[in-house]
Amino acid sequence: MEALDLARWQFGITTVYHFLFVPLTIGLSVIVASLQTAWYRTGRHEYLRATKFFGKLFLINFAMGVVTGIVQEFQFGMNWSEYSRFVGDVFGAPLAMEALLAFFLESTFIGLWIFGWDRLPRGVHLACIWLAAIGTNLSAYFILAANAWMRHPVGFTVNPENGRTELTSIGAVLANPQAWSTFLHVVSAAFITAGLFVAAVSAFKLWRARRHGDTGEKGVEPPAGDHELFRKTLRAGMVVTLLAGIVVVYSGDHQAKLAAEYEPMKLAAAEAHWETEEGAPFSTFAVGDTDSGVNTIDITIPRVLSFLATGTIDGTVEGMNDLQEQYEQEYAEYGDVDYIPNVFIMYWSFRLMIGFGLFGVAVSALGLWLTRKRRLPRTRWFYYAAVAALPAALAANILGWVLTEMGRQPWTVHGQLLTAHSVSPGVSLGQVALSLTVFTLIYGVLAVVEAGLLWRYVKGGPSHVVPEPEEGEDTGDVPAFVY
Repeated sequence: MEALDLARWQFGITTVYHFLFVPLTIGLSVIVASLQTAWYRTGRHEYLRATKFFGKLFLINFAMGVVTGIVQEFQFGMNWSEYSRFVGDVFGAPLAMEALLAFFLESTFIGLWIFGWDRLPRGVHLACIWLAAIGTNLSAYFILAANAWMRHPVGFTVNPENGRTELTSIGAVLANPQAWSTFLHVVSAAFITAGLFVAAVSAFKLWRARRHGDTGEKGVEPPAGDHELFRKTLRAGMVVTLLAGIVVVYSGDHQAKLAAEYEPMKLAAAEAHWETEEGAPFSTFAVGDTDSGVNTIDITIPRVLSFLATGTIDGTVEGMNDLQEQYEQEYAEYGDVDYIPNVFIMYWSFRLMIGFGLFGVAVSALGLWLTRKRRLPRTRWFYYAAVAALPAALAANILGWVLTEMGRQPWTVHGQLLTAHSVSPGVSLGQVALSLTVFTLIYGVLAVVEAGLLWRYVKGGPSHVVPEPEEGEDTGDVPAFVY
């Protein structure tokens, strides 16, 4: 094992952990802002309680996302200095815009929102959470634009004297077709995750109340308003999930066509597609021999892959064997390089990503039917399915990033910089192992802390944050949001 191998593991682990919180933050920011808008327009106290309850959960995930994101950035200097040296002049622009424009906007107005409940006019306070939500989604775009540049480099030139990339057009980087298409796909997936988070929490609270009956847990009667509140948030979460699911399908189709154009090896590996073919079939189950470049078992649907990749059923889809030969000639200066990514991981990541995502969308569609006309599902299996849909959505997000990042291998910057040439030359295997161990322990502690906070507030419910108003109480004066 070399330092490169552990450095890749470390970056993968920190990225996966960080990306558990990113989609929740992106989607929950808008959901919380929408709940507060509903309270602002209707004055109904249940919307206020829902805003503060899910706002608390949003802030916990936001804080964890910031902490894990900082750790991720440290690795550019620690383990990937050659990569940083090569891309710094290009990467610096979108990342600086993310920090100076989007993140400052996000963090500033989140602070005003937290401490401004009983200090700012309602309209101004509502604007704060919407500006924070806009900043969150804008931040995602700049980061995804930088990532998209690694898969489809545009708007740059390589300085022959120092071997570094230099930015020639920030507009080309930000308008990269890979950037906006990835943004649409990632953000819609984030809304699926956030919608299922709201639905899962709501289903959990409703099932606990139903299981303990009218007397409540340990003889304490559950708050009457919580039942109606969570019935509404359950449906709201499922509506968000279903609508976002439609966008995910559209953007995923567009991503496949871009992959066929700019990253044909990634598409071929995700389909275990070895030979170039017209009217290529879509593989539903395959077992292959990667050394020989063939599938020994392959159950397919005729012509579907060609349609997904090119928009026509007779389109040509390039295979991995032909692409390997092409790249060996095109990038001969890099020597003997295997340009085929890990086919097993690519193939099953793609299918599991789709399967987990469709499971969450299907649960939401079923839930909307079962909760029509103010009903609630009577069977416990639905509540279990609603809760299980959340980790399924998180897994789908992670698998999507695995597919995206491993599909680019062996490149860090496609056609420009190999991963093997990106690692820090002065970092030893022992140093990477030490930092990986330390970060793993830190992340373990953070996971325990976050799980405890989430459980505390989910179990406590809205009454833990904002008590129900007494009969006849004037709810016009909003109590402070206590932290």
